[in-house]
Amino acid sequence: MATKVETASGKTTPERAPMGTIVDTDISARLDRLPWGRFHVLVIVALGITWVLDGLEVTLAGALVGALRKAPMSFTEFDVGLAASSYLVGAVTGALGFGWLTDRIGRKKLFFITLALYLAATAATGLSWNVYSFCIFRFLTGAGIGGEYTAINSTIQELVPARVRGWTDLVINGSFWIGAALGSFLSIVLLKPEVIDPAWGWRVAFFTGGAIGLVILLLRTWIPESPRWLATHGYTAEADRVVSGIEKRFTDEGHTLPPVDEGKRMKLRTRDHTPLSEVFGTMFGTSRKQTVVGLALMIAQAFFYNALFFTYALVLERFYGVPGGSVGWYLLPFALGSFLGPLLLGRLFDTVGRRPMIAFTYGISAVLLASAGYLFKIEVFGAWAQTGVWMVVFFFASAAASAAYLTVAETFPLEIRALAIAGFYAIGTGIGGVSGPLLFGSLVETGSREAVFGGYLVGAALMAVAAIVGGLFGTAAEGRSLEDVSKPLAAA
Repeated sequence: MATKVETASGKTTPERAPMGTIVDTDISARLDRLPWGRFHVLVIVALGITWVLDGLEVTLAGALVGALRKAPMSFTEFDVGLAASSYLVGAVTGALGFGWLTDRIGRKKLFFITLALYLAATAATGLSWNVYSFCIFRFLTGAGIGGEYTAINSTIQELVPARVRGWTDLVINGSFWIGAALGSFLSIVLLKPEVIDPAWGWRVAFFTGGAIGLVILLLRTWIPESPRWLATHGYTAEADRVVSGIEKRFTDEGHTLPPVDEGKRMKLRTRDHTPLSEVFGTMFGTSRKQTVVGLALMIAQAFFYNALFFTYALVLERFYGVPGGSVGWYLLPFALGSFLGPLLLGRLFDTVGRRPMIAFTYGISAVLLASAGYLFKIEVFGAWAQTGVWMVVFFFASAAASAAYLTVAETFPLEIRALAIAGFYAIGTGIGGVSGPLLFGSLVETGSREAVFGGYLVGAALMAVAAIVGGLFGTAAEGRSLEDVSKPLAAA
């Protein structure tokens, strides 16, 4: 079991292959045959923590609205929407820039750079002195998180066996809500006057996010570079060393590895990078169907989540009279339902299949959102009962949103995977995520339940369209290796 390089002289060498030569490799087959083990759990913890951080950031920003609207910050409702959109614009910018670099210089370098940016920027947010400085630091924090999405999603996809890739990806993306729960709890504690001066509580909350990021930097030191990326870029000896090291972990733990399917060996023509012309040619030419599906899923879920979650604190305060310091208690049920959705439904994406589950989760989310919005409009429930309804809605919507990232990450070739994730995340967030909070912030500010209900109907319509597109044109990727789902551009 080794990777071989065919040089012009016909000899093989374990060194880095010159660009343009043929690499004969079984690395993908070796990774896919591995049983689930401690290695995969550690990868999920060290890399998947990104979504916990994102959930923490988003929830803190939403739950701390009450404190930010008081002196010295004195945010208006529009300022709240502007700060939320600044974070998302930063995420779009970071995803595109770092996504391009991730495919070019490797996954591992980028998930250190992006995390360092995140922890520095989120700590700086706690030092903000007005709305403008707050928005700038939120922009930089978002840039770090956006870059994390591209580097981490591609790395996890390339290290996890094909048979559990769907469930793993959904649970990791769903772990956003563990961070949301943590953010809710921190906001409850740090906004209590008897615990800390409210003028400082929100600052300490952001300092906490930076401290968590510092710990994660240490956890990531042992994560290897993606062997698939190494092989494609000619680092054949290093790719073999990484996979052999992973295999040794399993044999040392007593696992007996099945033989490698030699029929799944691949020949790749090594490359230093992928020209942007080839990237766009693939996305809008040979893979245009996947592009349409990815756009539909990403735009719908970005509008749905960012519009509703970023502004729910405003809804609670404006329509239910919930004090800012108590908002965190209402966000906890959101977080619980949203994490349980991917956790409990994720296996069905590997067994029932991608297309039927995407159609179901997006479709039921659309119906439930419209129904919950109508109940809000006619004032059937109080704050707690309405939150319980949202918990049910988000149970399904969270699985749908996680499936969008899964779909984009596995249906494009390795050489453009990170940039594809970045592009779809950027477009989806730019159209749905940035516009959503601004729109809903304005709708809430009117004080009209009917106006807010109209916004909910827009979100429901987008989810319904995504359900149809995903169900009809999605890719049946369950149980298939990444190379079978989308043939590498370097395949010889």
